Amino acid sequence: MNATERTTAQPEARSDTRTRLVVATATLLQRQGYEGTSVKQILREAEATYGSLYHFFPAGKEELAAEALRFGAADFTDLLRRGLSSAEEPAEAVANCAHLLADTLRESNWTDGCPVAATALEIIGRSPVIQRTSDEALRQWRELIASKLKDGAIPEVKATALACTILSTLEGAELLSRVSSDDEPLHLAAEHLAQLVRASA
Repeated sequence: MNATERTTAQPEARSDTRTRLVVATATLLQRQGYEGTSVKQILREAEATYGSLYHFFPAGKEELAAEALRFGAADFTDLLRRGLSSAEEPAEAVANCAHLLADTLRESNWTDGCPVAATALEIIGRSPVIQRTSDEALRQWRELIASKLKDGAIPEVKATALACTILSTLEGAELLSRVSSDDEPLHLAAEHLAQLVRASA
């Protein structure tokens, strides 16, 4: 479920100007990154004014973007949790995460990728606030994966390292799928990550 769908599922939030600003920004960042998203575009999508933006986010676009990243990251967290809880065996669960990501990406017509990646890469070294927010999300995802691996009797040190490899592979495969408009890279990642997890166990 992407940010727009989550708002549609909560009608009462649509009248909340702050929520509309966050949701619109999350969707735009996910699809076109930080530099490609203008304040004017955010306001148009959110049906909000400059006054309301600076009322809720005095520091402007950067502060709003950080909050939008947290909001968008929650969707990816939910996807990971669904995938990881879908099977008892860690290898199958990790593979299911890749399959779910492929389904979500295909359903969005290859536009709704990782909510953090598009923004994080272009602002490294230029926005400590956004970089810190992105790092927090990535660490949370690694911890979720590592926890599942440890539940499968993989030692903690190995599980932590393997979680980093799994997340890196998912992110890379997602990028390839978006660029090619083809979910094959994610399905291949599912197959090989499952093999890697089984070998590690």
